[in-house]
Amino acid sequence: MSKGYRITASTGLHKGDRDYQQDQVNLISHHRASGCLLGIVADGMGGRSGGRKASDQVMMTAKQLFERYDPGTDDAAAMLKQVVEEAHIVIKLTAVSSEEEPHSTLAAFLINPAGDCYWVHTGDSRIYHFHGSKLVRRTTDHSYVQTLVDKGEITDEEANVHPQANILVGCLGTEEAPPIGEHFIEQLQPQDVLIACSDGVWHHFNPSEMGSALSMLSPREATEFLIQKARSRAHGSGDNLSLVIVKLEPLA
Repeated sequence: MSKGYRITASTGLHKGDRDYQQDQVNLISHHRASGCLLGIVADGMGGRSGGRKASDQVMMTAKQLFERYDPGTDDAAAMLKQVVEEAHIVIKLTAVSSEEEPHSTLAAFLINPAGDCYWVHTGDSRIYHFHGSKLVRRTTDHSYVQTLVDKGEITDEEANVHPQANILVGCLGTEEAPPIGEHFIEQLQPQDVLIACSDGVWHHFNPSEMGSALSMLSPREATEFLIQKARSRAHGSGDNLSLVIVKLEPLA
């Protein structure tokens, strides 16, 4: 690889203090194109099996579409948008055939062999892009408290402890079409780190804490550290946790 970096990665999944796991996470290497990766997190909602069904549908849809994706000729942004739209339809069909109301968030990033990166999200699962320990950009939640932040009525810090922090204004499986947040990184650089995670993880960290952990630790160590720290900060009332970390280590 002549890009000046090598890719290291890790995923993590923990049910927190919940009785069952509704989050799902995956990191898929393209079966034909070396250096092409898809990282994806889905936070399912809607009763014990409803939420799990929804997040499973996200993973199945993403896997099928990524398998057909050709980084040389296909449009990555269009493919990711298709994952959102198809997963939304499948989850709605699941709801028709069951008593539950399955919903899910989705946060996914795709790295192409050339080093460009696309991401897509809906709901309040997040993607962060760090360079070293410095936050470059993150997704903006599709949540009620984010609308208050956008209006200048509350700060990000106040949003984190707001009693209605878990109310979403859009996600997969609802009546309305899901809101879609998209972003494009023209060229990833050595020391860049991408993390996609559910609110069970990001809720417990500010960006500087997260950036420090990601820059100092390997993806596997950072995964274990963030889960362990989030678990202790939740004081016995923690949500499911899921995260995927991809780090571009400079070549020595």
